[in-house]
Amino acid sequence: MNVKQNINDYSSVVENDRNHIWHHLSQHKKYETVDPLVIIEGKGMRVWNQAGREHLDAVSGGVWTVNVGYGRTKIADAVRDQLVKMNYFAGAMGTIPGANFAERLIEKMPGMSRVYYSNSGSEANEKAYKIVRQLSHQKHGGKKHKILFRERDYHGTTITALSSGGHTQRGAAYGPFTPGFVSVPHCLEYRSQWGDVEDYGVRAANAIEEVILREGADTVGGLILEPITAGGGVIVPPQGYWDRVQEICKKYDIILIIDEVVCGMGRTGTWFGYQHYGIQPDIVTMAKGVASGYAAISCTVTTEALFNEFKSNADDPMSYFRDISTFGGCTAGPTAALANLEILEEENLLANTTAMGDYMLDALEGLKAKHAMVGDVRGKGLFTGVELVADRDSKAPMDESVVQAVVADCFKESAVVIGATNRSFEGFNNTLCFSPALIATKDDIDEIINAVDGALTRVVN
Repeated sequence: MNVKQNINDYSSVVENDRNHIWHHLSQHKKYETVDPLVIIEGKGMRVWNQAGREHLDAVSGGVWTVNVGYGRTKIADAVRDQLVKMNYFAGAMGTIPGANFAERLIEKMPGMSRVYYSNSGSEANEKAYKIVRQLSHQKHGGKKHKILFRERDYHGTTITALSSGGHTQRGAAYGPFTPGFVSVPHCLEYRSQWGDVEDYGVRAANAIEEVILREGADTVGGLILEPITAGGGVIVPPQGYWDRVQEICKKYDIILIIDEVVCGMGRTGTWFGYQHYGIQPDIVTMAKGVASGYAAISCTVTTEALFNEFKSNADDPMSYFRDISTFGGCTAGPTAALANLEILEEENLLANTTAMGDYMLDALEGLKAKHAMVGDVRGKGLFTGVELVADRDSKAPMDESVVQAVVADCFKESAVVIGATNRSFEGFNNTLCFSPALIATKDDIDEIINAVDGALTRVVN
């Protein structure tokens, strides 16, 4: 029997969730005795749960996604109007929002020219890998097929994306993995693999060349890197790193893939993270902030030269890019993305991201001066991390149970949602992660900092 629910009574929703939903990244045993959390509403940077409690969201939807904040009627109305007019046709055909957003996106990406639509960051990266592999067969007899990835970087959750990821715990128990993916060392200077060296950024990049030479340059077709490592601990590459990476890729004819799934669309204060470093990638992938979570969309963007490789032999029925993404043809994604981009421009949110990011980094440095367990503060724009340590001198990482206690305290005592490296790699799940919406104000940042300050104090005591 259907019973009309009181508008403020979500008990049946909670029970439906408990009985039928399989949540991401969650051990569900606890839900036998504790209610799952259900987010009912969002506005600006605030969300409300089923009990009516308000929370400040400092992680943009939990996974650095809602760049322009909640409750944007401009985006929702645009999507609704488009879906009524034309909701879907397979990506072998074009659509008005698909064409228009591609044009606006390419305007922000000098040197790039082609946009391939799909649904998620994992899928966008899979497309990039398929481009590398197909070109290996077309031009190198299949030999130049290996794709390098960096320790601590994350590129998605499918089996092949996990094969290319530097998060060993995320991949645990999911092998065997796709062959042909090879790791290169991370570039976190705070945890230098080579001791106290000059030009650490160049040294870390040279480590990539060492792997190429070990594997054989004629077998390596691609290199995928995050411009700034996200879930691996918010790692900003040191000076000289990216220039040297670009040199290496050109020297050995390696396709450079930049994974902008987190950094893209303003998160670091530029349209894309790689644009801080003056480099020219061959492929750029993106998702998350492209539509701020108002619709599912990801993009694999390439240069015209790379695109042209797939029409060089029109007489060969196997020479074109033989890939498809069902919901890459859904018009909701590019419609939402176009409205999202317009908001970023109209409200000058990239400038706000830079200003508020500088303000937040200064405030986090203040926490470092106050709390001995803060070992390192890093980030760019509204994309920051705080690495917690048990001892500053030895840099021994803080046990992840303590890190999670800080996250839990912020949530419980201050109603502020923050993040942390989560089951990524053994012994180093010790970085607090912050990615508030790009609309954040000084008052919002102060509230986040005060919550972390209180949590660090209470957890230590």
